[in-house]
Amino acid sequence: MSQETTYEKIGGAAAVAQLCERFYQRMAEAPQFAELRAMHPEDLSSSRDKLYKFLSGWFGGPDLFVEEYGHPRLRQRHMPFAIGEKERDQWVACMLLAMDDVGIDEALRLQLLQNFFNTADFMRNQAG
Repeated sequence: MSQETTYEKIGGAAAVAQLCERFYQRMAEAPQFAELRAMHPEDLSSSRDKLYKFLSGWFGGPDLFVEEYGHPRLRQRHMPFAIGEKERDQWVACMLLAMDDVGIDEALRLQLLQNFFNTADFMRNQAG
């Protein structure tokens, strides 16, 4: 028996797309995410598309990001941006709100929150 992937648990492509849409809407609209928003281009569509493709594979669905861009090399790709604890925490808080918005099950949301935090913490390249 195969175990259900996170991708399947949250509802597949449509749910991942909705999560990414809400993440970037929250980031664009909420003043508490101003520093995070400033790190992104004015038009968020490319960022949203890349996050969607990355999360698709990271959640166990189609590995769209790898197919288009190669290995994610997350830390290397994020090196041009000054990422400290504040930016990490804004990213995680924004994703938590987006997960709440799209109705991801609480147990899964808590698991994902830990994974997102660990990954976001790995992106830090600034002290504090």
